[in-house]
Amino acid sequence: MTPRRRVLTAFARRQPDRVPIDYTANPEITAGLKAHFGLDAADDEGLLKALGVDFRMVGAPYVGPKRHADHGDVRADEWGRRRRWVEHGTGGYWDYCDWPLRDATVADIEAWALPDPDDYDYAAVADQCARYGDYFIACGGDGCGDIINSNGMLRTMAQTLIDLATDEPAGLRLVDRRLEIQFEILRRTLEAGRGRIDLMRIGEDLGTQIGPLIGLDLFRRHIRPRHQRFVDLAEQYGIGVMIHSCGSSSWAFDDFIDMGIAVVDTLQPEAKDMAPAYLKRRFGQRLAFHGMMSTAGPVAYGSVDDVVANVRATLETMMPGGGYALAPTHALQSNSPIENVVAMYAAAAEFGQYGAADPD
Repeated sequence: MTPRRRVLTAFARRQPDRVPIDYTANPEITAGLKAHFGLDAADDEGLLKALGVDFRMVGAPYVGPKRHADHGDVRADEWGRRRRWVEHGTGGYWDYCDWPLRDATVADIEAWALPDPDDYDYAAVADQCARYGDYFIACGGDGCGDIINSNGMLRTMAQTLIDLATDEPAGLRLVDRRLEIQFEILRRTLEAGRGRIDLMRIGEDLGTQIGPLIGLDLFRRHIRPRHQRFVDLAEQYGIGVMIHSCGSSSWAFDDFIDMGIAVVDTLQPEAKDMAPAYLKRRFGQRLAFHGMMSTAGPVAYGSVDDVVANVRATLETMMPGGGYALAPTHALQSNSPIENVVAMYAAAAEFGQYGAADPD
């Protein structure tokens, strides 16, 4: 099977020739893997091929003006989110360090500079699609359609949750201004892809490790109807939607299914009601899954043998009948030994083979 056919088959909950594979990691892991495989530091495509990755992402790069000024070591992006580089034991992060809309009024929100959909280079999308040939191509991302995290980056997480619980007009206006822009960017991206894009990715972190982050009533009041527009847009282009949701999020999966979402991503197995066997049994006939290789599990803290055993056990649970793509639960973190990451992908290739693919 081509990578594209392999993923389409798996996401249709049928058995492909092998389990599809995806990759996401922090820069330190990517650099270490390139060194391991003897690749040039800029050879991203070579790394994906070395790992057997079936997925490719496309998007329109931002080419608009600098709308928000940097201040010293604080960098601002086109949305006005402010970050500073913070070192840690094995690398570093561009961490959010200031929340300029924490106390904003509706008038402040209306005046806040946000990007225009015209500020993106959609011609690049067609070029990317042509370059990726028979790979499975997705657009969007974990921050597309995202309400809680993305508002939290400008208003603080606490204020964002208060906004949703109290129907605060300023917070909700920020949500809608952002999502209108993202919606139009995605629409133009799909147009530029000319039928070659296979999946829309959206996101919303809905859980902690021990339970829901918000209640189902709040999800249905503020998040589900806004996400439904993105799902409907994908349906207009004949493609499915995968939603990224960290933590204990299976409480929302029935709603995802009702909305028409086809695939759920992340699937942190250590979180409440997120164990592979539970998800497969409870939702495996109605959803496909992408993820489940915990970045806080054996790949970070175990031995190579632990990693291989974890991959094999997960595949034995998730493979039957298709419906599963192996991927990290989030970006592989820089505390993961490179040999463990290599072992994870090697084990996926070895133990992810089906005896025979389902016929088309």
